[in-house]
Parts: sequence; structure tokens; C-alpha cells
Amino acid sequence: MRMAPHMAMGSDPSAIEGASVRSGVLRRVVALARPYRSMLIAFLVTIVLAALVALAPPLLFRSIIDDAIPNGDRAQLNLLAGLVVAAAVGDALLAFSERWFSSKIGEGLIYDLRVKLFGHVQDMPIGFFTRTQTGALISRLNNDVIGAQRAFTATLGSVVSNVIVLATTLTAMFLLQWQLTLLALVLLPLFILPAKRVGRRLQAITREGMDLNSAMNTQMTERFNVAGALLVKLFGDTRTEQDEFAGRAGRVRDIGVRSAMYGRTFFIALGLVGAVGTAAVYWVGGQLVISDALSIGTLVAMAAYVTRIYTPLTSLTNARVDIMTAFVSFDRVFEILDARHPIQDRPGAVDLVEPEGRIDVDDVWFRYPPASEISVATLEGSTGTELSDEAGPFVLDSVSTSIAPGELVALVGPSGAGKTTLTSLIPRLYDVTEGAIRVDGHDVRDLTQQSLRAAIGVVSQDPHLFHEPVMANLRYARPDATDDEIEAACRAAQIHEVIAKLPDGYDTIVGERGYRLSGGEKQRLAIARMLIKDPAIVILDEATSHLDSENESLVQQALTTALAGRTSIVIAHRLSTITAADQILVMDRGHIAERGTHEALVAAGGLYADLYRTLVRGDVSTAPEG
Repeated sequence: MRMAPHMAMGSDPSAIEGASVRSGVLRRVVALARPYRSMLIAFLVTIVLAALVALAPPLLFRSIIDDAIPNGDRAQLNLLAGLVVAAAVGDALLAFSERWFSSKIGEGLIYDLRVKLFGHVQDMPIGFFTRTQTGALISRLNNDVIGAQRAFTATLGSVVSNVIVLATTLTAMFLLQWQLTLLALVLLPLFILPAKRVGRRLQAITREGMDLNSAMNTQMTERFNVAGALLVKLFGDTRTEQDEFAGRAGRVRDIGVRSAMYGRTFFIALGLVGAVGTAAVYWVGGQLVISDALSIGTLVAMAAYVTRIYTPLTSLTNARVDIMTAFVSFDRVFEILDARHPIQDRPGAVDLVEPEGRIDVDDVWFRYPPASEISVATLEGSTGTELSDEAGPFVLDSVSTSIAPGELVALVGPSGAGKTTLTSLIPRLYDVTEGAIRVDGHDVRDLTQQSLRAAIGVVSQDPHLFHEPVMANLRYARPDATDDEIEAACRAAQIHEVIAKLPDGYDTIVGERGYRLSGGEKQRLAIARMLIKDPAIVILDEATSHLDSENESLVQQALTTALAGRTSIVIAHRLSTITAADQILVMDRGHIAERGTHEALVAAGGLYADLYRTLVRGDVSTAPEG
């Protein structure tokens, strides 16, 4: 495991530019490696044995040249030649073992870190995802995890191997001929100075190349999803996009050529210096041989050892950079793992068993938590910027209401009144700032999140579908649902006929975010998914906004039947849902301004009456001519 400096580094050299590693990282790295300590020990022992075995061939050649051949001892020659072959076989076996241990440790660490990160990120509150750059987060799960893994394999193995090879080789050289050993070390600056100079230059151009690659990745990520592609086609200029991409790609191409030439020049220089060192050893050693102060076999062995000391010496001059880079990768991984989970199950939290669907909102005040509690600065693209510790203004102000089991409640009000925010507190996407929300008499914070959310079904205005078959998207709500149950739910949601006409029926891939379906079809599919889940509480957030009047009527009939016996909270501007509600809550500026039935609120002539008149005009203006 002999690696050239910088050229073999797997991590981003820019990561160490001005970076500082938090205290305790080394301790955590050791703890992370504890399950692999036996393999790590075996890995290090293998490296040591490989270094020792590699010392044998020059010494055996020395004996062949100085003893076996001059003495004409064929038996000794056969034995020594056999030992050379055995050393080669042993070195091969040790190299194989070293690679096996390296891959087992490295891949095991990748698995452990990725699983930990994925699980940790999944448990983060929804506010974390509203602030985080998805590409930056994915990079942590890929690039930084791999960089951390290489610390145990490439970096650790390289440093240990170079130290062992250098120590054993220099010891053997000093024992054989100390004068020639000192001569070989005199040439060391000719290795170190070019290595550091070329390394710094390579670091600079590699950093620029990685920045350009990051910019290209961002451009591709944003333009190659369906929404981005539509935006470019409808508002942008594909030629301009291509020219921008070509400019960056061209610069990366030029950097790649320069990097290759720097690397090749460096290796050529190393080869030249190595040749000079070997020639110097042969020249001085040859003088000693002529003077009978040194045997020919010893000279050959010394020349062989000289070529073994320059590469590890050069690599060790850059070991600090490699180690620092590895620790920065670990630190960036730990930064995610250290992000707080503000919404957790309380000790002693209980499951919500056989939910009835009663909801009590008791004097609830809410404001969104400060960024420092739910986010990580480096995942927002604000490296070096401290996140704010200040919470936002209150968006819910002393909200109280009770919803009986099976009751249909409509939330209406102007945009920004707090309707969606209120419904997001029920499944604990956020926690209330003051007051309490209770389900069946239990404070939602005293319930396990899994059981609470299992009792709640949500259909949003823009439902999300995975890039998977229709059946997989539907069964995601309840993996044990039968095909008959799924079809029944789809028929109830008036989507079965649409699915049946798709090229592969229920096995049709819906496309990224469901873009192969229309807005109304996606919403009906989301309604079917909710019906499959069979929750006690249903939240519909503008769930019929993309349906035309005919489809809305059909789905509304299905929902009327399907929601019977379930507590339903509906955020809607469509008249059919509003007028059918058992109770209407009119929200304005974060509080409930009015409440009552449709008829009572219209008669009161307040905010609801104004909204209703607006809705009537909207429905009349969009109603189909007949």
C-alpha cells in the first residue's frame, strides 16, 4: 500500500483549507472503529509482516552473489533461490490478505456510517428539510463517508506501511553499510522539496476542479428534474445553458490535463532522483568494492534497498495533509450526527391504541423554532455563517377548539392565516410552543410518534409520488394491503379506471414526483393511498384543488362515504367541502376569528361571509357552461 502524495488522495484537498477539527473527533473515531479492532490489528500485523518479508530478497541475493556462486555450492544456490520464490509468494499472500482486511474494514465503516446518517436524517424534523440543500446532504452520505472510510484503509495503511518500510529498510541498510546509507539520505531533500511544491500546486488546481464539478452537478441536478426541464424549455435558453455547462466542463478538462502533467512530471522527477541515488550508491559502493571494503552482494542489496526508502519518505512528508483531510471528513460526518432531534418520543411515551379521533386544541401558541435548533449551517450553503438563535414571530395565537370523533371540520381563511401550520402540529411535524394538542385525551407529546402518525392520513395540495410503480406508491401506506383492498380504494377515489388504462396498469412507473400523471390524477392517487392507510384522522390540505368540477364531484362523493366515522380536518376553498362541514373555523392572522356552521357564519356577515361571497364568484366564473 504505497501511495504517491496528493495524487492518490481520495478526499477533497480544499476541505482542509482553513478547516479546524472539533475536539473529541479522535475519540469518536476510535469508538467508531471499536467493532473492527480485531481486523484492524490483523491489518496492521499484515502490513508489518509484508514489510519484513520484503527485506528478504535483497539479503538472499547478497548471499547468492557473495557465497553460493563464488563457492560453487549448487545446494546453497538452490535453497536461496527457493527462498526468494517463497518470499515472493509470501509477499503476494500478504498483499492479498492486506487488501481483504482493508476492504472488510472500509466497506463495513461505509455501511455503518451510511446507515447511521440515513436513520438520523430521517428522524430530523420537517423544518430541517425545508432549509437543507439536498445535494449537500447527499454529498455527506457519499463523499464524506467515503473520505472517512479511507482514513482507516488508505491513509492509515499508507502511513503505517511507509513508517514500517522506512524503519526496517534503514535498519537493514545501516547494518549492511552505514556510509552508503548516509549517502542515500543526503539526496532526501531532492524528494521532499519537489513533493511539497508540486503537492501545493496540485491542491490548488484540484480545489478549482472540484468547485467547477460541484457547479456542474448543481446545474444538472436543477435542470434534469421534470420541473427544472420545463422551466428551461418555457422560460430559458437551452443554448445558453449548454454554453455555461461547456465553459465549466472545458475548464475542468484543462485542469485535468494540467493535473496529469504535474503528476507525470513529479513521477519523472522522482524516477530521475531515484536513478541518481542508485547511481551514487553504485559509484561509491563500487569504489569500496574495488578497495575490498565492501562485497558485491552487499552493494547489490544496498542498491535494492535505496529504491525502497525514497517513496515512503516522500509520502510521509505529506502524511499530515492526508490525516487532516481524513479527520475533516469524519468531522463533517459527525456534524450531521450531532444535529439535534428536537422532536423525540418522551421517556415513557405510550402507543395510541384503537384511536377514536377526538382532537382537542388547548390554548396553542406556536412560532417556528430558530434555525440553530433544526438545521446545520454547512448544509444550507452558508459555510462559516452562524445560524440564528432567534425564533420567528408567533404564527398561531391562543388557538383553542375541540373536534369530536367523526366530525368534519373545515379550516378557511386568507393565505398565511395559519391553517396548514395548525394541521401540521397534530402529527407532530412541529411541536407547539405553548399549550397542548390532545388526541383521544393524550397530549401528542406523550404518544409515540409512530403510533400517532399511523392514526393520521394526510392528502396535501401537491402530493408526492416516488419514481416507482403505481402499486408501490399505493402500498407504501400499508405494505400488507391486498390487491383487492388497493383496487377498492382506487375505485372509491375514482382513479381505478385511469390506472387501468396506463401502459402497464398498476405496474406503470409514475415518473419523478408523479409527473406522468396530471395534477388531478396525482391527487386522486394520493386520496386512494390515504384510504388504503385507513386512518382514524384525516387531514385534507386543498386535496381537491386540481380537480375539475366533474372529478371533484365524484371524489367528493367517494370521500363522503370513505370519511364516514373518521375525524376529518379539511383546508379547502371549494364550496362543496365548506358547506358540508359540521364545523367551520375561520382563521385570520394566527387565531380563530369565527366558528360555526355555514349557515350561521353567512348570516353573521363577518369575515366568513366575505370569503364565501368571493368563493361564490370564483366558482361561478369557473363553472362549466351548460
